[in-house]
Amino acid sequence: EKAFSNRDVYVGNFKGILPHGNGKYTWSDGTVYEGDWEEGKMTGKGKLIWTSGAQYVGDFSGGYVHGYGIFNGPDGSFYHGSWRMNVQHGMGKKQYCDSDIYEGSWKEGVQEGSGRYLWSSGNTYIGSWKGGKMCGRGVMKWENGDLYNGSWLNGLRDGSGVYRFADGGYYFGTWSRGLKDGKGTFYPVGTKHPSLKRWCSSVGYSSDGSSSLSGHLLNSMEGKARPTVKRSFSEKISIGGILRNSRRISHKAMSLDKNWTACDPSGEFIRYDSLCSLSQASEDVQHETRDNNTSVYEREYMQGVLIKERERNHTEISRKNKQRNKISVTPKSSCIDMFGAHRSYYLMLNLQLGIRYTVGKITPVPVREVRSSDFGERARIRMYFPRRGSQFTPPHYSVDFYWKDYCPMVFRNLREMFKLDAAEYMMSICGDDGLRELSSPGKSGSIFYLSHDDRFVIKTLRKTELKVLLKMLPSYYCHVGKHENTLITKFFGLHRITLKGGKKVRFMVMGNMFCTELRIHRRYDLKGSSIGRCTDKNKIRENTTLKDLDLSFEFHMDKLLRESLFKQISLDCMFLQSQQIIDYSLLLGLHFRAPENLKGFSQPPAAMHNDESLPTNDGVTSQGELLIPPKGLLLVTHEPGSVSTAPGPHIRGSTLKAYSLGDKEVDLLVPGTGRLRVQLGVNMPAQAYHKLTQDEVDSTEVELFEFYDVVLYMGIIDILQEYNTKKKFEHAYKSLQFDPQCISAVEPKLYAKRFINFLEKLWY
Repeated sequence: EKAFSNRDVYVGNFKGILPHGNGKYTWSDGTVYEGDWEEGKMTGKGKLIWTSGAQYVGDFSGGYVHGYGIFNGPDGSFYHGSWRMNVQHGMGKKQYCDSDIYEGSWKEGVQEGSGRYLWSSGNTYIGSWKGGKMCGRGVMKWENGDLYNGSWLNGLRDGSGVYRFADGGYYFGTWSRGLKDGKGTFYPVGTKHPSLKRWCSSVGYSSDGSSSLSGHLLNSMEGKARPTVKRSFSEKISIGGILRNSRRISHKAMSLDKNWTACDPSGEFIRYDSLCSLSQASEDVQHETRDNNTSVYEREYMQGVLIKERERNHTEISRKNKQRNKISVTPKSSCIDMFGAHRSYYLMLNLQLGIRYTVGKITPVPVREVRSSDFGERARIRMYFPRRGSQFTPPHYSVDFYWKDYCPMVFRNLREMFKLDAAEYMMSICGDDGLRELSSPGKSGSIFYLSHDDRFVIKTLRKTELKVLLKMLPSYYCHVGKHENTLITKFFGLHRITLKGGKKVRFMVMGNMFCTELRIHRRYDLKGSSIGRCTDKNKIRENTTLKDLDLSFEFHMDKLLRESLFKQISLDCMFLQSQQIIDYSLLLGLHFRAPENLKGFSQPPAAMHNDESLPTNDGVTSQGELLIPPKGLLLVTHEPGSVSTAPGPHIRGSTLKAYSLGDKEVDLLVPGTGRLRVQLGVNMPAQAYHKLTQDEVDSTEVELFEFYDVVLYMGIIDILQEYNTKKKFEHAYKSLQFDPQCISAVEPKLYAKRFINFLEKLWY
């Protein structure tokens, strides 16, 4: 036995002067540890009892709660599972004082990974977690029988999903921050709905479940070697430290039955037929007895408010879907078809390897002004990347390839012009999360990729486009440097991959014009021409980019904002005209605000269950704090320190001034999002007035409101088409069939004038 000067007492075995072996240590405040010691540190099996009544029994290492153990809290809660340095980490199960239960993966004391949460009210959630909140793919089942299967973000439904009502009705659509937001289809009770398995596949969800959560829990808890950590033997473990991040989920959210697994909620969703009647077999039987002539409703929501509805006959929809599936469309071959089945993987891996090498090589070079030689034929970085690696390149799992980086100093300076940090640039494109392919090859055969943080778009190029860009690059560099508000596409890198056999893939890295927290409800590609500039309504999907004749809105904008917009559009068009460029477009993104005050403002965030028809609290944080008044968009005087989000990497211009606020620089207050800086091309507020077109007069589609508050995002894209001999022949040929003023292929001066005139009629 040894008593210390601070009144702590140790009784047990020693090694020299340090506790070693089995022993009992009592701190002066009454906290007691009894168990194994190693050279003065709690290591091995032991039991720790606090004066509050809390108790831990399990593994220790280096003086920390570390390994597997059971913790009983003073409030009646308990946790059994894995620990790392005093916090829950790994697989574990916790029951809270109010009988809520979470079972699944933990990281640094909060839920992260796959897990299941059962509320005492009977609701259940099973799926992915991040930072203690439901995030990713998950399924929620309410006590009343309603069920949601889809995407989550920060504890709220966000993204594609299916909502099944207890009475048997279904809604397939999209959500944003817990609210229906965007297009969807409602299938009333008794109506044949799409196969849930097919829907899971269409949105990229796997439908094959695997081992259960309990299996993962047992496997992760037993038989693992524990790393050694160190802590002073006299340093008491604080119960506050153990519990600092451990919290119950405050939402009255959704929960699933005990038979569900946490590995793959989509697979469980399909297989859970005994309780939910959702198996494919039962669906087929039900479909045979349903009335296929029942109407279904194509709807569009904005922040939970229904703004458009179109009644459709189910037979008509089924017939068109079958026809669409039967039609074999042969798109123009992609420039990367030679990769075969693994083309996307190889392309992304090669791209990441090359960009890491290039940025790493050019970054240490001292910053200097761009010279004429930086645009020349010799301004290239070339490297061979053998699969086994070399003196200069790491080994990799892709195929052997040659890498070429064009004008590295020019693009390095362009990135710095937009304040892009080299490390952040590499992490966005070359991080572990990789790139997402946006779509299959279109008319041009180009393929688009999006960085995991949505900041950058990567597009494959044809050889002719590469030549145009290199030819115009000196003038482009000067234009972008001179006009900080330019709307023209921002290029940050130009590269080429060459495979064995001479196959080449060229691609460029651009800033994403739609990098924003707000959902983009409509996308338009506007050229100012009218021939072939409309989209078949039956082919329009949630993310379809519409064309000139599809735009049924006119926009009212603050006087000074409009003047700034068209001043820059004119300057950009003059530049493109000087480069003999045509076929460019204004890519316009619209974020609509709900056209009426939502009832949800008076509801606390916890009121989520059984709320499918209810809007959520748009202007309230998860802690109940009112961000801004529950009104429409509001312009306020700019305050640099108050802006809540930064714009995308393609924006570096100054804050715009508004006439309505006395020619002062302004910010935009957006309910539920915060304060956004208004700059040219991003966060630009306007009112969109709906124009009733002739096609809508006799349509079953109902537009419920005449005008909306909108936030605009825009930029000029597709600037790599010269008015060359091919386009001149196209103009001559189409002029025989159509009005020469209305076709896309016209000479650059006329194209620019028509483009500006068309846009000026839309904004007033």
